[in-house]
Amino acid sequence: MSKFFVKSNQINNNEIKILGTDVNHIKNVLRLSIGNEINICNEETSVNYAAKIDKLEKDYIICKIEKVVNLSVETNVDITIFQGLPKADKMELIIQKSTELGANRFVPVAFKRCIVKLNEKDEKKKIERWQKISEVAAKQSGRDIIPPIEKIKTIEDIKSEIKDYNLFLVAYEQEKNLSLKEVLKTFKSDSNKIKIAILIGPEGGLEESEVEQMKEAGAKIITLGKRILRTETVALSMTSILMYELENLKGE
Repeated sequence: MSKFFVKSNQINNNEIKILGTDVNHIKNVLRLSIGNEINICNEETSVNYAAKIDKLEKDYIICKIEKVVNLSVETNVDITIFQGLPKADKMELIIQKSTELGANRFVPVAFKRCIVKLNEKDEKKKIERWQKISEVAAKQSGRDIIPPIEKIKTIEDIKSEIKDYNLFLVAYEQEKNLSLKEVLKTFKSDSNKIKIAILIGPEGGLEESEVEQMKEAGAKIITLGKRILRTETVALSMTSILMYELENLKGE
C-alpha cells in the first residue's frame, strides 16, 4: 500500500489534507480514487495512519482517518552518515540505498581531496535534489521518517559533534589493526537507543592529517578489510553491518 508524508498542520481531527507533488502522484500515477486506502505518516511525530481518500481536488486531496497504526519500522540504531562529496550522481545512490537500509541523517562533507566544489547556489540545488531522493526512498521503503540532508560541513564543524554519538567511526584504508568487527565485539551501550556516526572520505580518500584530527577528537579509526571499497560502497556496507549487529528487532 502506498505511503505518504504530511506535516502536523495538514491533520485536522479525523481528516488529512495531502498537498504538493503527492496530489499528482496519487491521481495520475497511482490512479487512486475515492474510497482507496493509503498509509499516511506525520513526518514531525512519526505517527502512522490508515486512511481512505474522501475528496480528489485539483490542488489537494482529503483523506479520512480510519485508525492510528501502532507499528513502527524505525529501529534503536540511529545512524548518521558523514559523506565526503563524491563525483557525479554517487551521492544520490548513497542517500537512496542508505535510507532504505535505515540511515537517519546525511551530512555532506568537503574534505581536502574532494574533487567536487559547490558554490552556495549549486549547494542549495544539490541539497534540494538529495532531499527529494531521501523522501522518495523513505516512501518506497515504508520509513516513518524522511532522513534530512544537511548543509555541507567541514572537518572542523564535525569534530565538535563526536561527543554526541555512542560510536563515531571513520573508515580509513591505511588503518591495518582495528576492524569494525572488533569494535562491535567490545561495544556496549547503557541505553536502548544507539547513536552511531559513519565518516567516509571521497574518491581520493582522507588525508592523514584529517584522520589524525578525528582520532584526537575521539573518533575510532577502522579498517573494512583488505580490499579497497569505492566511496559509494562504504556507506551501504557499514549501514548493513551495523543494522544486522545492533538492531533490536523486538523493540525492547
